[in-house]
Parts: sequence; structure tokens; C-alpha cells
Amino acid sequence: MENDKLTETWKLQQQKPSLSNPEEIISKAKNQRRKQFIGIVVMAVTAAVLVFYASYFWSTEWNTFNLGLLLMIGSLTFRILLEFISLYKKEQQLVTLANKAFATYLKKHHNRRRIINYTITPLCFGLYCYGFTLLLPYFKAEFSSGFYTYLLLSGIFSLVVLAFIIVKDIQRENRIIKQLKGS
Repeated sequence: MENDKLTETWKLQQQKPSLSNPEEIISKAKNQRRKQFIGIVVMAVTAAVLVFYASYFWSTEWNTFNLGLLLMIGSLTFRILLEFISLYKKEQQLVTLANKAFATYLKKHHNRRRIINYTITPLCFGLYCYGFTLLLPYFKAEFSSGFYTYLLLSGIFSLVVLAFIIVKDIQRENRIIKQLKGS
């Protein structure tokens, strides 16, 4: 009896999910759009804080502190631009294409997103982390040991949380791609 239930459950898990009706495809696209906007806003706020900080503390002579800030701001700005371009292209297609053509376009779009997720995002994240590490010696010299420890721990925690969010987002996009391939 229990074996039959396990077999039935196993078979249900092996079935590929698919998006067959147009409303479902459009709903998924709108949901992803909303999440992209949230990501853009978070990155923009972070970049704005870094720009404000850089404008206040920017050194007149070039040093690793300036390089660290520049890497952090540059990687975020590049990702923001990439997200806007990706979002704009997808919205343009949503308005101009019929349902089936949009589903085909969406598959291509998500394949491009995979390239962004597996190459550009890790590169930008690495540059951001490297920029943060370039700032640490300056923080250590300028702030008390307690505040430096706070900055170090909160920075590491933030980077770990950010990495977790990036991985979850990539996994979510991969699930959408699998659903689209099944339709």
C-alpha cells in the first residue's frame, strides 16, 4: 500500500511542467518583470549610496580606495543597464508579438538570460567583492576596531545574502526555461 503511494508520488514528480496557455505565459513574464524591477531598484539604491559615499570620500590622488569604489559602482551600473536592456527588449516583444511568437521569443530571451546569469553576473559579483576588499584596509585605518569589525561582518553577511539571492534567482529562471521548453 505505501509502496503504491510512493510510486505514484514519484511519477508525479517526474512529469515535466509546461506552460501551455497564453495567459500563463504572460503571467510568468509579468511576474519576472516585477522581480527584475525590484532587482533594478535594489541595485540602483546600492549604487546611489556608493556614489554618495564616493563623492564625499573620493581621494584626489588615485589609490586602491578609489579603485575599489569604482569597481563596486561600475559593476552595479553595468548590471543595471543590462537589466534595463533585457527588460525593455522583452516588453517591446510582448506588445508586438502574438502569443505563440512571444512564447518562442521568451525561450530565446531566457537563453540569453542564462548567459547573463552564468557569465556576466558572476563576473560583476566578483568585481564587486574585490572592490569591497580593496576598501577594507582604508576602513581599518579610519574607523575604530569595533566599527571596522561591524563593517567587515555586515559586508560579508551582505555578500553571502546577495550570493544566495543571485543563486535563487538563477534557479527560478532555469525553472521558467524548463517550463517554456515543455510548452
